[in-house]
Amino acid sequence: MTVMTAEQIEHFLDEVFPQRMGKIESVGEMRATMRLAIGNEHLRPGPRVSGPTMMGFADVAMYVAILAQIGPEAMAVTSDLNCHFLRAASGDHDIIAHAKLIKLGRRLAVGEVQIFSASDDIRPVVHVTASYALPDLRSDVRSGNA
Repeated sequence: MTVMTAEQIEHFLDEVFPQRMGKIESVGEMRATMRLAIGNEHLRPGPRVSGPTMMGFADVAMYVAILAQIGPEAMAVTSDLNCHFLRAASGDHDIIAHAKLIKLGRRLAVGEVQIFSASDDIRPVVHVTASYALPDLRSDVRSGNA
């Protein structure tokens, strides 16, 4: 069950992570979809979407999927991110990230993100697996700080 809407997450991120990339298209049970409009700052020669852009975008999409499940938590942080570049993404089209949580535990979230070019929603350009360290939300409840 989601505890935050896409709009609520966007407002939260505006406060705690304003430099993030992309816009949230949707959130749902253990998932999120985001879109990034590609500009010159995202390109490498070719023009192709740069690897750092796609890795950062995947990281944000994973964070959004987690926030939808646990609520506004600024200190959920990336602990591991593994990126497989499958093919080039043309700089002429937006990119779309589909994040899916595989495990959401008390202290750890594990998931995957597939990024597609908006011109081809069949073949992903990037596949990412990532884990996030989560603050122990139950300890806040126990200590009366919730």
